Amino acid sequence: MEFTEQVGPLRLVVTGGGTGGHTYPALTAVRALQARLAARGRAVDVLWVGTAAGLEARVAPAEGIRFEPVATGKIRRSSNPLKMISPANVRDMCRVPLGAWQARSLIARFRPDVVLATGGYVAVPVGLAARSCGAPLVVHEQTVRLGLANKVLARAATRVAVSSESTLPLLPKSARSAAAVTGNPVRPAVLAGRADKAVTALGLYGFDRSLPTVYVTGGAQGSVQINTLVSAVLPELLQQANVVHQCGPANEAALRGPSAALPPHLAGRYLLTGYLGAELPDVLALADVVVSRSGAGTLAELTALGKAAVFVPLASSAGNEQAHNATHLQQSGAATALLGDPTPADLLAALTPLLTDPLRRGAMAARSREHGRPDAAERLVDVLLSVAGTRR
Repeated sequence: MEFTEQVGPLRLVVTGGGTGGHTYPALTAVRALQARLAARGRAVDVLWVGTAAGLEARVAPAEGIRFEPVATGKIRRSSNPLKMISPANVRDMCRVPLGAWQARSLIARFRPDVVLATGGYVAVPVGLAARSCGAPLVVHEQTVRLGLANKVLARAATRVAVSSESTLPLLPKSARSAAAVTGNPVRPAVLAGRADKAVTALGLYGFDRSLPTVYVTGGAQGSVQINTLVSAVLPELLQQANVVHQCGPANEAALRGPSAALPPHLAGRYLLTGYLGAELPDVLALADVVVSRSGAGTLAELTALGKAAVFVPLASSAGNEQAHNATHLQQSGAATALLGDPTPADLLAALTPLLTDPLRRGAMAARSREHGRPDAAERLVDVLLSVAGTRR
């Protein structure tokens, strides 16, 4: 008689959030882990620990994942040390001991097989609590340079997963031998877009398919900077390309005037929209060139798809990370980075060679694809499973 060993669910604690850059890679990894183990007949019991005001507090419950908040404090960085001793910093730092106690209590009760920390201030107390309770800790870094929270946690981690080989030398020496280059998880839907579906769904029948298509985006809320640059060169740009311009819901009305003044033969090549939802993967499939910010999630998606890109980094991003991300790709010919305060002429000068020279555009796309890791979620799952259950 054969006996089948009954294996209980794998217990996973996820921590990290505050922004989509920390939240969505974690969610994608959770889904990949659940799918991997479901194929083996095993479930995953997930607890997400985050902040009550962070994006993760909405995303996790909406995805059917148990969520528990802990207190945390944000350090407002400044080049002036005296400004670091601000009332807000002092108040927040006083919350850190409470958050550490709450995190340790949650970890001790849940007894995870593994903890995944993806960054953000909340990851520090939860990650340290994991190690103090003997739970394996996997830290994932999405950007080229280590975020502040992950700098702290890298020394305590069982394994560190990074998105780029360029990050490895930046790790503490004690963490390098246990590091793995996984890439940054990308939602599977992003990789499954179809250009013809974008044409049908958005009614892009006025597009000239003999011309390349540019997708302009400043993220879900749009970017006034990018919108202003594109609007200033729109007639010249439309002589060379079709344009899908996702401008942000709050900015759409102000941009309707300039677009209405376009001559009919150019107006048919231009779509202005406040927001793209389910159509986004199909628009990305249609796009030959993308103009966008250079956050970690954007880079992961565009390189996984192998898209030529012109980046306009957000100057106020933490640690100037977007400029570093864009420069990293520009140095290998995988993108163009418009740093500082670019002008409309700068944008047009960056786009024109890509739009008029298919070979140049194709070469940039190929180099972009060399940086892409469409299997990043599966690689991160490999790391999680490699340490799951190896409690101290």
